[in-house]
Amino acid sequence: MSEHTDYVKWFRNSAPYINAHRGKTFVIMFGGEAVAHPNFANIVHDIALLNSLGVKLVLVHGARPQIEERVRGAGIESRYHNDLRITDDIELRCVTDAAGSLRAHIEALLSMGVANSPMHGAAIRVCSGNYVIARPIGVVDGVDLRHTGIVRKVDAQAVQQQLNHQHIVMLSPLGYSPTGEVFNLTAEDVAVHTAAALKADKLILFTTDAGLLDSDGELIRQCEYRDVDRELELQASLASDSIVQAVVDAGDLGINRCHMISFQQDGALLQELFSRDGAGTLITQEHYEQFMTAGIDDVGGLLAIIEPLEAKGVLLKRSRELLENEIEHFKILVRDGMVVACAALYPYPEQRSGEIACVATHPDYRGADRAERLLELLEKEARKKGLDSVFVLTTQTAHWFQEQGYVECQIDDLPPAKKQLYNFQRKSKAFIKALN
Repeated sequence: MSEHTDYVKWFRNSAPYINAHRGKTFVIMFGGEAVAHPNFANIVHDIALLNSLGVKLVLVHGARPQIEERVRGAGIESRYHNDLRITDDIELRCVTDAAGSLRAHIEALLSMGVANSPMHGAAIRVCSGNYVIARPIGVVDGVDLRHTGIVRKVDAQAVQQQLNHQHIVMLSPLGYSPTGEVFNLTAEDVAVHTAAALKADKLILFTTDAGLLDSDGELIRQCEYRDVDRELELQASLASDSIVQAVVDAGDLGINRCHMISFQQDGALLQELFSRDGAGTLITQEHYEQFMTAGIDDVGGLLAIIEPLEAKGVLLKRSRELLENEIEHFKILVRDGMVVACAALYPYPEQRSGEIACVATHPDYRGADRAERLLELLEKEARKKGLDSVFVLTTQTAHWFQEQGYVECQIDDLPPAKKQLYNFQRKSKAFIKALN
């Protein structure tokens, strides 16, 4: 019964994401390591599900381990410069052979329709083509990289035509030149430039780890592109991570949302796209969680957060009517349309002071300094209003406010209007913080 209830709850909670993703364009990149991993069949099933839900998909695959295998089979040794293969004539044949073989393998997996399998009834159409125009990298540091190239242009119009016909577009790490040459490209280069050319809604990069890890090895669930730059400064090892470098390039090219997820974790793609917390790392141009001034439509979300705290006596009880009348005083932190934290500022201009009240965070999102950031936002707001200090009344969170720089004061130190409304039965303690 519990499993059934959890499934129903998850399915209902995924509905907003299903609606949000329908008709959107996602570019999904996975390297040759991902294709060779036992979990890749599950990834294909999840890609088929996205297609059935109306998501427009461009798949970009890599082939480095498969190329390496063919190079060794040809009895030659791979040579690299700046982590790029020096592709001579023999190696180019290995590259095109590996890329063609992998593309056929992936297309075969996407064509399955066996009864009683996740692919039953999918009827997916996959198309490939010479959509990527490339040029040679040339000579770098005195080293001629030969047939190794970089993306010059992606024929976005041709790709879009295929997407409009509900086809999945498959791109290999190959590029073509107007002179009829073929170039060996990196899958990351193809994926980033394709996402930029299509103005894709998301760029999804499969990687070995769960996502972007901080210096302690902990998963960073969401951040901005500038935070990735900061991690590169802190962790020298990230400089050689091609996926992290692709994220940096994505930010430079203006891609709004980029996801890093593990190809080893079953269901990571679905969890990342259809749950609020995801499975990997979401990198955005702007912060994923947004601060905003509350409006009348946010009253329901505010009540959902503060009513449980009111029942415990942590917060003073506020009716819906009172909240509606005072809604302009509230700042909220919104995550995917859900209010996850709130706080209010009530100015007392004559005393050049203000009350910060109703600081609360949804129980599922406590931590990550959300309340601290809200408090800092309101203190900045108070300074803009010309206030010299802010104060709080609290019964159970005195230590937390002290940690934020507030010091205990007397009730007589409060503005007269607030002192008249003081509830002596609650016996709240007063704390004040100078802003100048």
